[in-house]
Amino acid sequence: MAKAHISATSATDKTIRAIDRKRERERRFILNKARDNAEVFAVKLVQRLIDRQVLETDSVQSLQEVFAEQLKNLATMEEFDIQLKVAPIRTLIPDPNILSLFLTQFVIEDLIDHPSIEDIFGDDVDIYRAIDSIFKVLRPQ
Repeated sequence: MAKAHISATSATDKTIRAIDRKRERERRFILNKARDNAEVFAVKLVQRLIDRQVLETDSVQSLQEVFAEQLKNLATMEEFDIQLKVAPIRTLIPDPNILSLFLTQFVIEDLIDHPSIEDIFGDDVDIYRAIDSIFKVLRPQ
């Protein structure tokens, strides 16, 4: 009997597809958990950003509402919209958490114009690390 020929390209394609499926499952899991616990994560996130002196605000409540709304809407967003949002900072760190990356870009781009924000401090990596310190618990091991 002839030996089945397994090409390197075929094996590589299978590996790439397996990695893509794993990342997609992780992304869906993270976004759904964040949506289901949006209010709790929003409170923790705003507190962490204030504690680490990333944000100065005159209304903590309004920021909590903004972050809770973002967390709830993220699970229903199109993949293209998420990727478009995080594109400028995609290479910020190796193997980033997509949720932390999205919220970092949200703080940098959109939250700066919010009426209750007085100032935002730190560079992109500092903001990412503060946000990821809250959401790293969602990432499966």
